[in-house]
Parts: sequence; structure tokens; C-alpha cells
Amino acid sequence: MTDWMYFPETAARAVARDNVKADSLRAVRGWLWFMAAMVFVMVLIGGATRLTESGLSITEWKPVTGALPPLSQGDWLALFAKYKQIPQYKQLFPDMTLAHFKYIYFWEWAHRLHARLVGLEMLLPLIWFWMRGAISNKFALKLFLIGALIGLQGLVGWYMVKSGLTRRVEVSQYLLALHLLLASFTFACLVWQAAGLSVATPSSRATGLRPWALALALLVFIQIGFGALVAGLRAGQVNNTWPLMDGHLLLPLQVLLQKHPLWRNFFDNVDTVQFQHRMLAYGVVAFVLAYVWRAGAGDKTAARRAALLVGLVACQVALGIVTLVLVVPLWAGLMHQSFAFILFGATIYNLRALFQPAFSAVSRSAVRSA
Repeated sequence: MTDWMYFPETAARAVARDNVKADSLRAVRGWLWFMAAMVFVMVLIGGATRLTESGLSITEWKPVTGALPPLSQGDWLALFAKYKQIPQYKQLFPDMTLAHFKYIYFWEWAHRLHARLVGLEMLLPLIWFWMRGAISNKFALKLFLIGALIGLQGLVGWYMVKSGLTRRVEVSQYLLALHLLLASFTFACLVWQAAGLSVATPSSRATGLRPWALALALLVFIQIGFGALVAGLRAGQVNNTWPLMDGHLLLPLQVLLQKHPLWRNFFDNVDTVQFQHRMLAYGVVAFVLAYVWRAGAGDKTAARRAALLVGLVACQVALGIVTLVLVVPLWAGLMHQSFAFILFGATIYNLRALFQPAFSAVSRSAVRSA
């Protein structure tokens, strides 16, 4: 067998030597990938919550008792009465029925419940692995910090909901973007740590791709933030043609810069927010094509990962166009958001593979004999 067939296990054992006991490697690695998947699902449910206008249906934050859904008709009526007091009900949905309220309540409740499960599933196994000495103190600290990010995510989520309970009919797009970017960063940290226990060590020819891979991951991260602004302002419901926007390839400056001060246009102007999301999408396409060209000069494994990234970017762009032209139906919006995270996770995995520490010929031979 050729050497590259042994790389993943060899690299994993090299990392395990400092961070994870060899006999616990498979369990820790599987748990971290599971946690990344749980965060992915949490974001997906959050996207459904936003698209169904469900985020303000629960007007209180009860971290413990709030895990239980309403258990009686009286409980439902009491919660519905609280929802009727906020501006969103009065201005947007004054004819909402109790049945519709139950529908939107379900999405927000499911989102919060899943977030609680993510926190518990991060904390409890982490304590167990650490207490039995399966992971090093240094590695445990990194994972505890990821757990703290999950807790911070819940806190930001509540402040986001709170922003839409008094003077607005929706949550602040600033806090929505922060909420999603924090989830994205948490997801990236989990993928990074999980990939560090599984991916192959790169050849010396591929390490020159590191700045390019880092830039690509950052571009996708920023694009996710732009997408959150689009969602927060419902900017996907305007200019629903492609490639033109309101008959223009590039919108006039008087449209893009109509708000004052000028910086507000990049966060509050629906035309500008959608425009910058489109333009960065084109930028990501151009950059990933340049990246795959650069990767061709590296090893075959790096080139294959680059080709996969091109395919994911193409799928994401196609989903974005479909979502826009169809005026953001729930299924298309969720698929677009899902692929954004799949693409982002792939860029992090690719980046981690390029930064994986080298291993010696001795450890390689040890794996062959294992």
C-alpha cells in the first residue's frame, strides 16, 4: 500500500500523543464531529425560526423551566396573550389565530430546546473525558472555551429576541448577524478540533496554500454574516431577478447610498445589503477558482479538496439564485443556509489539513506494523 493510505491514522496518533489518549481517540473524535453536527442542526432550526417569523413567539427567557412546552389550553392562552402585547403581533399579525401561534411557538421552542441539548452534550461528555484522563488539561481547556462560546450564543440569542419585543416588529439585524456569526465560529472551532484528530498531514508542496485557504474561509465567514443581514432585513424579498437587480447589473449610487450617515447603508439599506451579498458571492467564486488553480501545483490530495470546494461553491450560488428568484420559500432558504455551513465547514477542514503538524517516519512505520 502507498504511504498516503496511512496518513489519516498516523496524523491522528501524532496529535493524540499530546492531546488524547490513543484508546480514547475514536470516542473523542466522534463526539467532536457529533457536536459540530448538533451546532449545524441548531443553526438550521434557527433559520426556520427566522423564515417563519417565529423568533418573537416566546417573550420570556427561562433557561430551565422554559424547556417544557405549554401543557394545557390555559397555558397556551396565557402565552398567546403575552405575544399579543408586542409590536410584531399588533402591527404585522393582528389576525393571528391560536393555531398559527402554536405553529410559530413550536419553532422557537424547538430552537431553544435544541440549544439546551447542545450545551449539555458539550459539557457532560467533556467533564467525563477530562475526569478519566482521556484528554489532556490543555486540550480540555480549549474544549471548555468552546463550551463557553455555546453559552454565550444563548445569551446573545436572548438579547436578540429582546431587541424585537418593544419598539420593533422584528429582531435587530445586527444582533441576528452576531448570533449567526458566533454560531459559525463555534462550528468552525469544533470542526477544527475534530479534523485535527483525523485529517492527513500535508506534503511540503501543499503548505504554500495556507494563506489562500485561510482567506477563503474568512470570505465564506463574512458572506455568512452578510446573509444574516439579508435575512434580518428581509432583503431577499426585493430585487428578485438575476443577474440584474431592478433592471441594473449594478444599482445606481443614489439607491445604494440613500441613507445617512453613509455607513448605515451597509447594514440598514435593503438594496445595499442584498447588493453586497451578491457581489461577495461573485468574489468567492472568483477566489475559489484561483485557489483550485493554485492547488493544482500542490499534491493530489490538496487538489481534490480544492475541487470539492469549487463544487460546493457552485451549489451554494445556484441555491442562492433559486432562493432569490422564488422570493425565499422556506425550503430554499433552509437549503441555502445549510449549504453555507457545509461550505464553511469544508473550508475549515481544508485549512486544518494544511496546518496539521508533521509526523516522523518512525510513527509512520509504527502504524504500518499496527
